[in-house]
Amino acid sequence: MRRMWASQRIRAAEDVLLARTPEGALMRRAAYGLSVHAAGMLRERSGGVAGRRVVLLVGAGNNGGDALWAGMELRRRGAGVTAVLLAPDRAHPAGLAAFRKAGGRLTAAADAAAGIAAAHLVIDGIVGISGSGPLRDPAGALVAEADEAGVPILAVDLPSGVDPDTGEVHEPSVRAAETVTFGGYKPVHALAPSRCGPVHLVDIGLDPYLPDPDVWRLDAEDVGRRWPVPGPADDKYSQGVVGVAAGSQVYPGAAVLATGAAVAATSGMVRFAGSAAEEVLRHWPEVVAAGSVADSGRTQAWTVGPGVGTGTSGRDTVAAVLDRSVPVCLDADAITLVASTPDLADAAAELPVVFTPHDREFARLAGEVGRDRVGAARRAAAKLHATVLLKGNVTVVADQDGRVLAHPAPTSWAATAGSGDVLSGLVGALLAAGLQPWWAAGCAAYLHSTAASLAAGGSVGAPIGASALLAAVPDAIRHVRACC
Repeated sequence: MRRMWASQRIRAAEDVLLARTPEGALMRRAAYGLSVHAAGMLRERSGGVAGRRVVLLVGAGNNGGDALWAGMELRRRGAGVTAVLLAPDRAHPAGLAAFRKAGGRLTAAADAAAGIAAAHLVIDGIVGISGSGPLRDPAGALVAEADEAGVPILAVDLPSGVDPDTGEVHEPSVRAAETVTFGGYKPVHALAPSRCGPVHLVDIGLDPYLPDPDVWRLDAEDVGRRWPVPGPADDKYSQGVVGVAAGSQVYPGAAVLATGAAVAATSGMVRFAGSAAEEVLRHWPEVVAAGSVADSGRTQAWTVGPGVGTGTSGRDTVAAVLDRSVPVCLDADAITLVASTPDLADAAAELPVVFTPHDREFARLAGEVGRDRVGAARRAAAKLHATVLLKGNVTVVADQDGRVLAHPAPTSWAATAGSGDVLSGLVGALLAAGLQPWWAAGCAAYLHSTAASLAAGGSVGAPIGASALLAAVPDAIRHVRACC
């Protein structure tokens, strides 16, 4: 798992470490790691380091100091390095002196455009984790010059102009080809992946001084280790029996997709309840189907909501599921009903529950998401006494204890009608298998986006429908299991 810390916690840990290390040593260590990655980018993209042209965009304080020290190291490797001092009177003194001694050149911001356009690499040392808001000119104009010329930007710690804790993108801001960060990952690295590019962590010895992470990010191994796989002693009951109450005569597809996902997720048995039973059985004959929740057998968990409607029938269905007193995934219409029906909300608060809202459904439950998706999900989870899976290109999973997972999808192929029904079926299956709600939601979100990528053929693949995503679920399970 990748651990991430809010900027305030990183700064506090850095202060402790700085007090225990010789002056300047920490910055030199960070800058050396930055220079190594910069040299790697030059080799990969331009064929070498010596003779290549690098421009440093140097802001005030330590972020600019990191860039200057890294520029010194690149000069030692034979690169031609020019620094643009965006705040000349506040440039890092020691870093600037070392850079000039190594033969680095200085240029005024007003004269930097031509050099940027001719550069092989630009290093963004404009603002660090203490920065906020959009870039101001001349920084914004110089970043735009690099973008227009197609010059890759390597960000120092995070792309300038992007909030370190919320990932909010201000304009103008940096869109980095790659990012080098120091000591620990920050939430921005998961919340704004398209702005950060691949993120490389330089170890500066901060780990012993960091508290518990603010945000976690799962990897394939985490998911593969937890995905339920039958053993020699298992049978259909021990693997988990999940109930699905979804769809209607108007929306039978929701029932087919949610139930199919529960089947594909290797549930031992899937029970379906609803008026779309005939359509579900046409697609999934292995499902045990009934016309209502009351007529269904015992289960270890339920998924309820996709396509059930928000009228009396839907409300009765959600109430019947909550009355079963087992873990529940509440999706789509079930979210709307719980948000508007106090009795259902009270019943849900007594159970292990995963809510899976998109932004508009979230607004009905807990108010507008706003700019801070992590903070919004965390507040909603505490309010609802539940796990909240806030869907989006970056899915955020928060539980009532404050733990947060952030999963940035590698593509946007899952942004299609019906894909949320597949996700809810996966969550329900994992709940039935005994995973804690936080893990069930996080693992389902990871596998869901993996299946979308596989179905589409990767990041440059073709658009898909939810049926294709569902069909790729077994391949996605094999993929994460192979990473264990």
